[in-house]
Amino acid sequence: MVFDKDIGDIILSELRKMHGRFDPHSFIAPRLRNKTLFEFLVGVMLSQNTSDRNAIRAYENLKRVLGGHILPNNVLSIDPSVIEESIRVAGMHKQRARRVVELAKIFVNQEGANAFIEVIKDANVEEAREILMKLPGIGPKTADVVLLMYFGKPTFPIDTHIRRITWRLGYVRGRDYEEARRFWMNILKPENYLETHLLLITHGRKICRAGRPLCRECRLRSLCRYGRDYG
Repeated sequence: MVFDKDIGDIILSELRKMHGRFDPHSFIAPRLRNKTLFEFLVGVMLSQNTSDRNAIRAYENLKRVLGGHILPNNVLSIDPSVIEESIRVAGMHKQRARRVVELAKIFVNQEGANAFIEVIKDANVEEAREILMKLPGIGPKTADVVLLMYFGKPTFPIDTHIRRITWRLGYVRGRDYEEARRFWMNILKPENYLETHLLLITHGRKICRAGRPLCRECRLRSLCRYGRDYG
């Protein structure tokens, strides 16, 4: 499907007018961009299927029980039940704790971890995605978050809010992850991927909510199928 390239600039402009600059402290991933890849992966994994607020609380709890540093050696040195309890607030704490331990076993070898990072840096986006998704607990969305926010590669993560907004706008027929990802990558300039991603999440939280969206307050309403039909 071919889209008008101007639509991306228009959407981003309207999102900026509604929400201003995004607050990086309200999202867990931007907070961790200067951390190790292992710590970044753990933080993003904690945000899966829960709010950033709960993910941040779980991350801080985990950091505390690990003595202030989320390192593979620290994870492997304590009982998994301690990890489970510390991240309980994020939900699915037993499953998440297992994945944290599995990741720690992979990244505990610093030489191997450094080599892995270099492979990701040198790979193109699609190759890097495939490599990351072989890690425990890393699906397409988490891989895209890692590539965009940690490695600065041009990809567009689709979370629950963005999936809902994309479908309501009417530019994609279903709620398929890859279809939505390609839509945003096609209409946006790569240098605007990160800002638009975070502004769309903000928009989904404040305006285009799952229940009772505030269509009358939305500057995207004239562009939106849902807003025109039901708002």
